[in-house]
Amino acid sequence: MSVQIFGDKVTEERAENARLSAFVGAIAVGDLVKTTLGPKGMDKLLQSASTGQSLVTNDGATILKAIPLDNPAAKVLVNISKVQDDEVGDGTTSVTVLAAELLREAEKLIDQKIHPQTIIEGYRISCKAAIDALDKVAVDNGLNSELFKKDLLNIARTTLSSKILSQDKEYFAKLAVDAILRLKGSTNLERIQIIKKIGGKLSDSFLDEGFILNKRFGVDQPKKIENCRILIANTSMDTDKVKIFGAKFKVDSTSKLADLEKAEKLKMKNKVEKIKKFDINCFINRQLIYDWPEQLFSDAGINTIEHADFEGVERLALVTGGEVVSTFDRPEKAKLGYCDKIEEIIIGEDVMTKFSGCKDGEACTIVLRGATEQVLDEAERSIHDALSVLSQTTRETKTVLGGGCSEMIMSKAVEQVAQNSEGKKALAIESFAKALRQLPTILCDNAGFDSSELVTKLRSSIYNGMITSGLDLNNGKIADMRELGVVESYKLKFAVVNSASEAAEVLLRVDNIIRAKPRTADRNH
Repeated sequence: MSVQIFGDKVTEERAENARLSAFVGAIAVGDLVKTTLGPKGMDKLLQSASTGQSLVTNDGATILKAIPLDNPAAKVLVNISKVQDDEVGDGTTSVTVLAAELLREAEKLIDQKIHPQTIIEGYRISCKAAIDALDKVAVDNGLNSELFKKDLLNIARTTLSSKILSQDKEYFAKLAVDAILRLKGSTNLERIQIIKKIGGKLSDSFLDEGFILNKRFGVDQPKKIENCRILIANTSMDTDKVKIFGAKFKVDSTSKLADLEKAEKLKMKNKVEKIKKFDINCFINRQLIYDWPEQLFSDAGINTIEHADFEGVERLALVTGGEVVSTFDRPEKAKLGYCDKIEEIIIGEDVMTKFSGCKDGEACTIVLRGATEQVLDEAERSIHDALSVLSQTTRETKTVLGGGCSEMIMSKAVEQVAQNSEGKKALAIESFAKALRQLPTILCDNAGFDSSELVTKLRSSIYNGMITSGLDLNNGKIADMRELGVVESYKLKFAVVNSASEAAEVLLRVDNIIRAKPRTADRNH
């Protein structure tokens, strides 16, 4: 007779079942995203049941974030893909797939009655061996700017070749590298602004040095000003109410109402006078500017932009080297923004304001054009992935080769460790090598080639010392990745292997899944 110790609505899964449930969940998530891997990967169309919005993407993290999953193990995989997205920006699918393959292998080992802790120990040894091998083959061109730029272009091409921008990858790779080189080693992508405008085709996109704000100057103001001194403010410039707290007041004649309005107008005029003392020729406000103050500014020869919403104001301050001001009593204390020229330009059918020659020369704007909203969103995700990876590479300048080359080198190193290990641990280490080999296999499968033949060729090629061989997925053969320029960031590969083996370890440790309803206020016992 079993004793019931859990309250109502609590279910428990033990040892075998719990592990099975964890593995099944993780493997299912891996299978879900693995068809999006590589240059020939397919996209997923996700549709929201409630809002009816649809999303077309092949970015692993985006797919997993959008799908509500109930399985706790699946959530672990979603988390690692999210962390990969935040840390490196790309490789989100790879990390999920590798973690799922590690668990698929672990499941076979557990069927052979090998203890999970033994598998974990083997995986840890393997992970270290894999990363050491990756370290040895990494190339660092950080000190040679010409070679490094070539590396960056190759990384951008490799990243973009598996995305929607693959048709125009030459163009976009150059665009992304130019944007990143302007940052001069900073990884702050805030300075690169991406504006999406429907219309035109993807190849009409362009990089604009300077900053573009989706706003216009006030009425009757010059469309172009030079040598700009900019005050960026967050203050109310509608008719400043004369505040009388909590009181209603009746006026017995219209003249008194006029007096009240006069007082309000005067208050506003004083505010404008204060602002004029800053010696500026452009005033940008986060809030609205009413007609009367706008007219006062125009008379004083100051151009105004109103309602430049928060992100715009924050970015502008960053880019022009100014600060957002909200009080105007101490002109000498305020930091103004500077740029050479501000002018109105037309993109598509919209008029926008462009700031060029900003004090902080690291700013630029990427304007993306495309036929539909979905295309633009996906293009933005793709370019963001490329920018993230490139900016990380300017920090960690080491690069490795893609196309399954690095995975095969790591797999080889791990297998050598397995041969020198004894006991059941060796089986776990061998499984890790097998899981690493799954990545090139999936790349081949997605491209429609015979994976068993190609991966075996790749394996023998690398085992025979040709360590730059990888898969040429356009022609379905083994080729030299260095010549083809299929280069990836070392940090990306490092993060993929590290995170995937940690996630696999976390899930292998599980031997009990208890599902319970959270305590509510009325369950006080």
